[in-house]
Amino acid sequence: MKPAFSLLSPAGARGRLSVLIFHRVLAQPDPLFPDEMDAARFDALLGWVKAWFNVLPLDEAIRRLDEGSLPARAAALSFDDGYADNHDVALPLLRRHRLPCSFFVATGFLDGGRMWNDTLIESVRLSTLPTLDLRGLVDAHGDDLGSHALASTDDRRAALGRLIERVKYLPPEPRLACVQAIARRAEVVPPDDLMMSSAQVRALRAAGMQIGAHTVSHPILAKLDNHQASDEIARSRDALQALLGEKVRLFAYPNGKPGTDYRPDVHPGIVRELGFDAAVSTRWAAARQGDDVFQIPRFTPWDRSRVRFGLRLARNLFS
Repeated sequence: MKPAFSLLSPAGARGRLSVLIFHRVLAQPDPLFPDEMDAARFDALLGWVKAWFNVLPLDEAIRRLDEGSLPARAAALSFDDGYADNHDVALPLLRRHRLPCSFFVATGFLDGGRMWNDTLIESVRLSTLPTLDLRGLVDAHGDDLGSHALASTDDRRAALGRLIERVKYLPPEPRLACVQAIARRAEVVPPDDLMMSSAQVRALRAAGMQIGAHTVSHPILAKLDNHQASDEIARSRDALQALLGEKVRLFAYPNGKPGTDYRPDVHPGIVRELGFDAAVSTRWAAARQGDDVFQIPRFTPWDRSRVRFGLRLARNLFS
């Protein structure tokens, strides 16, 4: 694959930057989410990426993209949200492979917090009820959430597939109230150790990793007014700067789809005005010189085999 990547991603002004995005690295595979990254798979993936690419710190990679000075086969690694397994599982593997990585942290969930989707996931995972009755709760369109069988792992996986998409686009406060109500209906107290502690964020930075902002409460920015969006971004930046004692220069849009999760005509300007150097989305592509550095695309193949993973990365370089 290496010669192919050299042709598709040459050095200099014609260079392309592949930024890979991750969220979690589990110690062991999860039956509910068999496609979620686990330690053995992440270890293999890092080996492939290191063999094929010149992996740079994300800030350096974006700066050199803008300057037209990228090396051939340029890539960078990133994680979103701030899960504790980023520190406990991913960091030792990154250090073993001697690869840099950027971690975008939603600061409102540090030190015992929990993201809305994890409240939902753990409620469905841990419930001992045969059926989860959510009648009377509604989604973003006002439609009833109904009842969901929980008799098997397949049932629980199917329930989560339906519920996550339906709850995701509720406004932040109604969304939080909804998943809390789901936990009560499931008769579950979800765990409070899924996200990083402040000490773990500092440990990532001390290990040479970069830390970026990812808002406070991980809202859909497109659903907020401009003042609310600016406040979410700025307070996340300020919390991390106070924690780390240094300027935080990178930002990642929550969920990150242009036009759906953030407004390309509004939010990159807010991020720029707040003093960040660059920001990343989740649009599938590889970045070219001249692209907006406040909307850098990211992509990670889901394939398990080395060849298929490499071919999909190569295809992304054409985007």
